[in-house]
Amino acid sequence: MILGDLINFIDYRNNEGIVTDVSGQEFTDQMVALRTAGEAVAAGALWKEFRKGREDELRRAYDEAIAAAYEEILPVLAGSESYVTFGNVDRPALMKEKLPAGARFVDGEVVEIEGLRVGFAGGGIISIGTQGEVSDEEMAAKLAQLGPVDMLCSHVPPAVWAVQKDVVAGRAKGSQAILDYLHRHQPPWHYFGDVHQPQATTWRVGSTICRNVGYFRATGRAWTHS
Repeated sequence: MILGDLINFIDYRNNEGIVTDVSGQEFTDQMVALRTAGEAVAAGALWKEFRKGREDELRRAYDEAIAAAYEEILPVLAGSESYVTFGNVDRPALMKEKLPAGARFVDGEVVEIEGLRVGFAGGGIISIGTQGEVSDEEMAAKLAQLGPVDMLCSHVPPAVWAVQKDVVAGRAKGSQAILDYLHRHQPPWHYFGDVHQPQATTWRVGSTICRNVGYFRATGRAWTHS
């Protein structure tokens, strides 16, 4: 099960990623410095100024870079029984199109895996307007489709400070809709990613064990459910 952000947009450990490849190191360094300082408005203004008069050029460049990243990454799933949902920096339609045989795109649905009812709800919170962001209302609607499950798999964490706070990037991003779902249904497990350097990797909401299973690019380790 892969819980989103299959491409490297920005790695806050070293500022590597598609943003640097397309927009340059200087721009990325400035953007990261503002965002990690909590200056979201200034970061948005910087991005708007950088794009001014180059919107179409940059859109094409990002489209090409993201497509190339999927073409490099997704073939490793060929022949596997895998379930893939999307994160905030993903392009859901493009990702779905490029998944190899054996890999299944899942979002807003329940799949039975080894006797467990596993519900998937993809997407990140609204932030910078990427295609992989979903509103809390959209997330609530997806979760309502699932009903009770044994395991909830999402990209974004619940709106609990310790698991939604990134101690390096300086941001908090969690879903109130997911937290409401956990309170309502109390699935035994909730797995998610999104926050790269969380204050806590494991938390409990009622009887639900919440676990951040990211981020693979840094650790190279998958999380084994047991």
